Amino acid sequence: MTRLAFAFLALASLAACETMQGAGRDIQNTGQALQSEAAQTQAQM
Repeated sequence: MTRLAFAFLALASLAACETMQGAGRDIQNTGQALQSEAAQTQAQM
């Protein structure tokens, strides 16, 4: 039973890590899009 619980915790930890990496990429892409829009707006001024 302990091994099953440990395996489940390890799997959940790996899934959470992948989720955080995905969120980090999404945030990074959003920041890049905002930066690009800001540069375009500044160029138009």
